[in-house]
Amino acid sequence: MTGVLALSSATVATVVVMAVMLLFAVSLIVSFIRATKADSISRQTATEDSISAEAAAAVEVVEEGMTRRDFFRVAWLSSLGLFALQFGGATIAYLWPNLKGGFGSKITVGTVADIKAAIAAANGPFYYGAGRFYIVPYEAKGIDDATDTNYASEGVLAEGLMPLYQRCVHLGCRVPFCTGSQWFECPCHGSKYNEAGEFQAGPAPRGMDRFKIEVGSDGMVSVDTSTIIQGPPRGTATVDQPPSGPLGGC
Repeated sequence: MTGVLALSSATVATVVVMAVMLLFAVSLIVSFIRATKADSISRQTATEDSISAEAAAAVEVVEEGMTRRDFFRVAWLSSLGLFALQFGGATIAYLWPNLKGGFGSKITVGTVADIKAAIAAANGPFYYGAGRFYIVPYEAKGIDDATDTNYASEGVLAEGLMPLYQRCVHLGCRVPFCTGSQWFECPCHGSKYNEAGEFQAGPAPRGMDRFKIEVGSDGMVSVDTSTIIQGPPRGTATVDQPPSGPLGGC
C-alpha cells in the first residue's frame, strides 16, 4: 500500500493566486518596457526633425534624464505595483492553510482510555471532525496473507485503535457510521465497509483509507493526517463482522 499526499483546496488556491500575481507582474514589466521604447523612438524622431526651440523648452525636466511624462509613468506603475503586492500578500495570507491542529497535520486527540470510553458510550467509532477521521476499536491481529495486509506494520494500529479517513474511496463522499448495522455505509453510491473499514459491498475499489497513529508514554493518542495510507484491497477480511441489523438505515 502506498502513501498519498493530502492536498487541501486552500493550498491549490494559494498556488493559483501566486501564479496569477506573477503573470500580472510580468505584464506590467513588459508594458513598461514597450512604453519606454516607444517614447525613446518618439524622441529620436523629434530630434531628427529638428523640433523648434519653443517646443524643446516646453519639456520640463523633473530630474536629470527624466521628463514629466517619465516621472508620472514611473509613479503610476510604482503605485500599481505596491497595490498588487499588498493585495497578493493579503490574499496569500488568507488562503494559506493553518495546519496546526487540523487536517494535514499531526493531531493529538486524547488519551487511549478517554477515546475507548467515548466509543463504548456512543456504540460506534470516535469521530474527530477537524481531522476528518474516525477512530475505531480493533482487537484482531490485522493480518491477511491473501491480500498482503498488515495494519501494525503500516503504522495504522496502536493500543487497539485504528483511524479511518472519513472519505469514501469511490468518489469522495463522507461515509457515516450506521449504529444499526455497525457498518460504514456511503449514502452516495452504496459502498459499504465493516467496522474496520474493510470493503464489503458497492462500487468502492478498496477499503477505507487510514492514517498513522501513535500512543505516547503518557497514553496520549496522535493521528498523522499529513499522509493518507491506502485502504486494504477488496477481499481483505481480518475480522468476521456481518451487519448487526438491516443495511441502509442511516
